[in-house]
Amino acid sequence: MEIRARAPGKIILAGEHAVVHGSSAVAAAIDLYTQSSLHLPPPGDGGAGGEVEVDLTDSGLAFSWPCSRLLEALGETCRKAELQAPRPCSPEELASIARLVELHEIPEAKIWLSAGLSAFLYLYTSILGCRPGKVVVSSGLPMGAGLGSSAAFSVSLSGALLTAAGVVCAEGAVDGTEWRLLGKDHLELVNTWAFQGEKIIHGKPSGIDNAVSTFGSMIKFKKGELTNLKSGNPVKMLITDTRVGRNTKALVAGVSERASRHPDAMASVFHAVNTISEELSSIVELAATDEIAMTSKEEKLAELMEMNQGLLQCMGVSHSSIETVLRSTLKYNLVSKLTGAGGGGCVLTLIPTRILLYLITCVAFISLKYLRSSISFPFS
Repeated sequence: MEIRARAPGKIILAGEHAVVHGSSAVAAAIDLYTQSSLHLPPPGDGGAGGEVEVDLTDSGLAFSWPCSRLLEALGETCRKAELQAPRPCSPEELASIARLVELHEIPEAKIWLSAGLSAFLYLYTSILGCRPGKVVVSSGLPMGAGLGSSAAFSVSLSGALLTAAGVVCAEGAVDGTEWRLLGKDHLELVNTWAFQGEKIIHGKPSGIDNAVSTFGSMIKFKKGELTNLKSGNPVKMLITDTRVGRNTKALVAGVSERASRHPDAMASVFHAVNTISEELSSIVELAATDEIAMTSKEEKLAELMEMNQGLLQCMGVSHSSIETVLRSTLKYNLVSKLTGAGGGGCVLTLIPTRILLYLITCVAFISLKYLRSSISFPFS
């Protein structure tokens, strides 16, 4: 039996880091996905001698654990849990899982894999118990770049595992494609499980990444509650990958440490970010009916993004590579901000309608010029 599930990445338009401390944030899903394909042998095939495997096709790495070893290491925790009410991974269980991961002697250069493999083992054994199976993971998302790759992994994996366990099922097709959607209640269950995986990977996540990856579209998120946003007009963003890797867990912890050292100052920063996110969410939903209104809307969004970036610098999560992108886009009067944890990763640049119209005009002129120079007309 094969079950496939996919989940999108995300961008955060406003509110990263502050959302962990109770502020609002605005995020949107992007058209890049992580896919988890679960392959299960027929019942009775494999038994105690089978293995649990995960194949990370993009990195060319594969890992496996004998079911007997998993049962020995995890004991009763390696059995089917109460699937409708996910339990957090206990410190004792996490320590046992860490020892199982250490058996593969992951090199220091790929140490980031350890947290992902720990989340995989927790989700797999909690949902399916010690049943043999293989998961193949592929993704169009860059790792550790602020586009929600870990959340998309946790969401797609949870969706596939819960489907195999028979507690969620897909409904209608998506836009005539082969993919089908889960119902709202089933999505909420997937989101709850994925959040447990995110906690293993990131320590103290806000839940916004797995929420937008699960439910898609654009959302406002605050203290675990999400509100769907409907954009009155398309908002165009350029995503620039600095290709500078970073540790999300360390960056989140660093902001918390700064908040503990300067509680009043950081509380003011978080309050300001909350105000920006609330205003940005309202502006996004406004429908601009003419060019003047659209320009005004985009200018307000640009100002809010610029202010948010300044506050992220106050939190200590910017980076020289991010500042380089900011300076480069500013030369063209474009506003940018980091997205995600910062410290490298990706940068968002708002692309105003005037720029798009200019580019379309340039392309049309170049095409017309090419046609005129390549086609000859006979004289009469």
